[in-house]
Amino acid sequence: MLIESTVTKLHEIRLGVMAQHFRQQLLNPAVNEMAFEERFGLLVDAEWSARKSNRLKRLIKNSSYAISSACVEDIAYHTGRKLDKALISRLASCSYIHENHNVIIMGATGVGKTYIACALGIAANRNFFAVKYVRLPDLFSDLAIARADGTYRRVLKHYTQAKLLILDEWLLFPLKETEARDLLEIIEARHNLGSTVFCSQFDVDEWHSKIGEPILADAVCDRIAHNSYTIVLSGESMRKRNGIAE
Repeated sequence: MLIESTVTKLHEIRLGVMAQHFRQQLLNPAVNEMAFEERFGLLVDAEWSARKSNRLKRLIKNSSYAISSACVEDIAYHTGRKLDKALISRLASCSYIHENHNVIIMGATGVGKTYIACALGIAANRNFFAVKYVRLPDLFSDLAIARADGTYRRVLKHYTQAKLLILDEWLLFPLKETEARDLLEIIEARHNLGSTVFCSQFDVDEWHSKIGEPILADAVCDRIAHNSYTIVLSGESMRKRNGIAE
């Protein structure tokens, strides 16, 4: 009865994994030879590991990645890409996030910008940082809808508070003035408080004309360009090479 009561109480206080491993210990004669502290330590380790694993899964799911299976270990470094492995390793350590720095990933369509961005995002999740991935057109669509239904500030907060924000298809099309102002508000709110990954087909010098309004363009670009690591991808399309966006 005492055992069942203990198991029930563990479930009631949401220590289900500990309860499961407690039962397993009772069925393992070898465990009886262990000291109480060792047995208890094994139970705590099991619960801790399960909670960490579940937290990581939630972080990855909530990030809404375009490629949720991306990981830095699988990034291809063949010669044509001219990809700096040392830089990727440094970024995967998430030191840039601790420093509130940004990452700019540039290259033509299909060279793997999205894959690398998602891989860096999942590396951040592994360090238990909250990440949000979004295509820039979808972000503007979300804000336009929010502005119409009165939830603009709440939706804006969703994008400004993530420790790492990944903006894919960055400035693929020229912006409307409202979009440029929304963009400045997000970049300003995140400046020196969070990190952002920008995936772009265009060099930074070309961003001004895409943003449009010169003053807004200067404000946005100034807050990005001077504290960013830059990855420039080249070579043939990864989709053409092996049929996946890598």
